[in-house]
Parts: sequence; C-alpha cells; structure tokens
Amino acid sequence: MKLRSGFLKHAALLSVCATSALTQNAPHNTARQFAVTLQPGVPLRAYLTKRLTKRAGDPVFAKLVEPLYAVDREVAPAGADLIGKVVRLDPVPKGQRAAALLGGDFTPLHRAEVQFTEIVLPGGRRIAVDTLETEGLHSIYSPARPGKKPKKAAPPNGGILGTGKQQVKAQIQSQISGRTRGVLDVVRGPDKIERLEDLLVGKLPYHPQWIRKGTRFDAELRQPLLFGEASVRSEDLVLLGTQPPPDSVVHARMVTPINSKTSKLGEKVEAIVSRPLLSSDKKLILPEGTHLSGALTSAQGARWFHRGGHLRFNFDKIDLPPQLTGNAAAPTMRTAAVLDGAESSGKASIVVDQEGSAKTVEPKTRLLNTAIAVLIAAKTNDNDSERNGGVGEANGGPRTLGGLSGFGLAGSVAARLSRNAGVALGFYGMAGSIFTNIIARGVELEFAKNSAIDIRFGARR
Repeated sequence: MKLRSGFLKHAALLSVCATSALTQNAPHNTARQFAVTLQPGVPLRAYLTKRLTKRAGDPVFAKLVEPLYAVDREVAPAGADLIGKVVRLDPVPKGQRAAALLGGDFTPLHRAEVQFTEIVLPGGRRIAVDTLETEGLHSIYSPARPGKKPKKAAPPNGGILGTGKQQVKAQIQSQISGRTRGVLDVVRGPDKIERLEDLLVGKLPYHPQWIRKGTRFDAELRQPLLFGEASVRSEDLVLLGTQPPPDSVVHARMVTPINSKTSKLGEKVEAIVSRPLLSSDKKLILPEGTHLSGALTSAQGARWFHRGGHLRFNFDKIDLPPQLTGNAAAPTMRTAAVLDGAESSGKASIVVDQEGSAKTVEPKTRLLNTAIAVLIAAKTNDNDSERNGGVGEANGGPRTLGGLSGFGLAGSVAARLSRNAGVALGFYGMAGSIFTNIIARGVELEFAKNSAIDIRFGARR
C-alpha cells in the first residue's frame, strides 16, 4: 500500500508539472486557436446499410457506427452517411478455399476491397474523404430499433419486498433473453429473410457472392480530414494533461495489433483516445488523439476443446497530442490503467474481468448444431420400411438431409441416388461437426489494429 501511495503521489506531481507547462503562458480568460482535423490513420467505423454484391465498381452505402471527434468536439455524428465503391476483388486464402470445397461449395470465393470517398453530414453537407482500401470485418452491426410504447404497468407493491420482486423479475427475463437469442437468432433476429437466404444459397455448389447488410468496416483515412478552425477557452484547459479520476473510463482504439498465440510477454501495447475525456464540470482532461502506451503482461493461446485464448495488458504512460501543446513535446505522464471492455471480433465474444484480463467465449449454440448432425446421421442408417407404409423406398428424407449436412446440395443429390452415399455423407457431416464444434481449438483472442476498447484508470474496482 505504501508503494502504491508513493506511485500515485509521483503521478500526481507529474500531472501538475505537465499542466503548468501547458497553461503557464496562457491568460485565464483568453482562447486558444487550433485546427479541427482528423489525422491520417483515424478509422471511419461504419456498417453497410444495403447488401453489397461482390462486383468491382459497385457502389457502397454505409453509416457511421459512432461519432467522430477531433480534439475536444464532435465533428460527425453517429449515423452520418458514407458513400464509396468496390475497388478490387481478391481471392480468399487457400485454407478457406479448401474448407469450402470439402463442404461442397465450388464457387471461386473472393474478398471485396472497399474504399469510401464521401461523407454526408446531417443537413446535406458533403465532405470528400480518402480512405485506404479495406475489407469487411467478421462482425455484423444491428442498429438499435425504436422502442415500442411502454405498456401501463400494474402498481408495484410498496416497500422493499415489491422492489425486490421487480428486480428479480427483470434479472430472470434478461437471463432468458441472453440464453435464447443465439438459438433463435435466425428466426427472431433482424433481417431473418436475408439470413435464411444466406443459409440456403450457401448450400449450392455454385452461387453468387455478396456482403451482408450490417457488415462492419474500419476504413482508415489516407489524407487528413479538415473541419476548419476552433477556439478553446483557457479556463476549459486547466485540467488538460492531469491524472484522470479513479475509475474513469475512456474510449480508445488499438494501434499495435496483439494476438494470444503470437504476442510475447513484455511486448509494447499502444492505443489512441478516440473520444475526449471530460471532467464532471466539462473541463478537458484528455483530448482525442491522446497516446497511451503500456505492455503485455499475460498471454495464453487457444487450446483444444474450444478453450479460447486470453490476454492481459495495462497502460502506464500518457502523451498528449501536439495540437494543444504548441507542437512541442509535452512531458510524458505516468498513470495506471487497464482494459475495461472490448468490441467483439465477430468470431467469438470477448469477456473482460475486473482485473483487466480478456478472454474469448464462444456461444453454446454450436453444440446444438452438433446435436442436429448426430440426429441426422443416426436417421440416415435407419431403414425400417414399415415407417414408410411399405410403399417405395424408406428413409429418403433423412438420407437427403444427411447428404446436405455432409456435402451441401451436391451431397443431397448423391444421397437420393444411393443409400450408402447418404449414410456415408451423414456420418461425414456428423464427424466434421463434432470436430469443429467440440474438439477443435478455441478462438484466439486478437486485438486487430483499430479495435475499439474501453480503458479504465485508477485503482482496482
């Protein structure tokens, strides 16, 4: 405790020195001018509003997932429109191509590289942008739906007992929703018709290719994006560069990619603040563009039987952006910060505990797929003609499903022509499902460049 107390006092002293160096030459009531600019490398975090066919030159329509900030202010709100085009098609990796062939998909699969060229702000203002070519991420974004009109609730029981009943009911309902959403996602989720179409078309041996509506993109700016100039009152900068309050959380993006399989202990970890951190009275503490650095303290790769990878890292240094330091090197400030939350990569959920350790967690619904594959395989070998009324060939339906499970539409045709082929493909599909969903390694925990994270400062909760 004494060591930690000394560390915090030392950090506070550095904070005071940094603030003094930044504000000693500024009168209390003057304003400081600066350019409102998004620097190259800042990602435009967007999602598709229309399904995109994989054809070079096709237009791309998207919206911003979250607002864009420059220094201390919002320059583009969430929901602003992005317009671009497909600039190039690249073949998928050989491993992915081989897996598709083993599943009966003979389509020459491609990846679409997208470039955004324009952002349309509310009110109709159009701003030209120049982004790097980027491929869609694995994650799907579903905008929040407008809520229904609340029903008139019955008068709650008074006192502690009534409040407790309401809380327990809410907790049970949230747990039920969390368990059933993944299982019934195709039926109950948004765009269920499109998802069903994806499922059926994917079983064809040759099919058109597209990118689903809602697919996420992180398109990095190639050139600076200018929004004019602005001024900040010096009295609003009195806390600039000071130590963030304990348990304050800042939204940031990763600069250095790390992976639970390949990253080494002690490896440097860097992030950049993407939203300004303000005090309770709206004083700027950390502007957008603040650089955070630290190190990787724990890493373990994914293991067999779907045990996912895990990582732990912290941040101990803060460097302010040059826009508010007169392009001079501000003193590096020491801090203590850990990971508080992370955006899912789409392959698996990311869970962060109170100590800042993160791990991947895959949905349990994968076991349902295996159970269905086992049931289909068992039925393909059931040839009791009495169940068919003694008329025609028995067990045609399960054999067809077995062929579909093992080798797609081509497998279902083969199963209709040969009973032995149907049985073999049914058990082939079952074996593949058991290996993929139960035995195989879990998902590696990866923080790619520009991954969105939340960072918590101060003492442990």
